[in-house]
This record gives sequence, C-alpha cells and structure tokens, in this order.
Amino acid sequence: MNRICVFAGSKFGVRAEYRSAAEALGRAMATRHLAVVYGGAQVGLMGVLADAALSGGGQVIGVIPEALVAREVAHTGLDDLRIVATMHARKALMADLADAFIALPGGWGTFDELFEILTWSQLGLHRKPVGVLNVQGYFDPLLSLIAHAIDEGFVARDAGRLITVADSAERLLDQLAVHVVPAPAAVPIDRGAV
Repeated sequence: MNRICVFAGSKFGVRAEYRSAAEALGRAMATRHLAVVYGGAQVGLMGVLADAALSGGGQVIGVIPEALVAREVAHTGLDDLRIVATMHARKALMADLADAFIALPGGWGTFDELFEILTWSQLGLHRKPVGVLNVQGYFDPLLSLIAHAIDEGFVARDAGRLITVADSAERLLDQLAVHVVPAPAAVPIDRGAV
C-alpha cells in the first residue's frame, strides 16, 4: 500500500475522540509513508486528518468538486488539490488513486462513499482492502445493520469479510496491510420476481 483513501465527516461530531482519531490516523499514515487521499476539504474531520498528515511530513492528495471549491471549503494548504466536475468524478478519482480505503466517523457522504466502495468490491471492480475506524463504537449500529442484512439474505455471508474493523489507527493500518480481500462470489439471481 502506498496511498489510502480516507472517507471522513465534514463536521467534527460531538465527541473529542473523533477529532483525536482523525489526528492519530493522519500522523500514523505520515509516519508509515502512506499518502492520504481524501475529499480535499479543510473543514471537520477531513481537515483535521489532512492537517495532521501534513504536519507529520506526509503526502496529502485532495479531490474536490468545483461546487465545493466555490463554497470556500477547499483545503488551501495542499500541494496536490485536484478539482473535478462532480461528486461522482470525485469518488471515481479517489478510488483510482487509492490502494485501500478507511472510513472515519461521518455522515451521509461518508456512508455513501463507504457503501459504494464495498459494492464495487463485492462486484469485483476492485480488490482493495476496506477498513472502518470504529471510534467510540460509532459504527456499531451500521455494523449491526450489515450483520442483519447478511442474516436476512440480502448480503452474501462472505461479503462481511470485505470490511476490516479496528478501534485504533495503528491497529487498523496493521490489519489492512495484511488483509487479503476475498474474491468476489458469483452474485445469485433472485428468480422469485421473474
């Protein structure tokens, strides 16, 4: 792994631990010479992550749509800020640049990015590790929903192995470094509706 795409909130959240985790991840990635690929903003956990990586001498690549640059949320301290036309182009470029993915706490955008990249993995569009930094149990309800979807037959049982979960940046980076992404299973066709 050389570059990890990090999905993170554009807000700080209500717990100081979220900010601390974003800082720890940025510092740990810089120490390990892992470039950060992220959404290019200076706000919320996104900005905290980027600033921590930059202060540790790390490489940070931001990818941001034109509409968000106009709102003045683009991180102005990046050497590599790529401006794209749309949110779809942003996600595609971040995925192309990354060797792995991590989700920090966040909202709709983070959930969207995480589930899209998991879907792409399940379909065999990439074989890159996906991790969740489960700060203070933030992702526990989401992980329970995924387990429920598996139990109810809407998600393949093997698909649960697509996500690596840890509660510290160092542990998650260690796990992603050795994680072998399972080969995509054949997607069964539901003939019940035919």
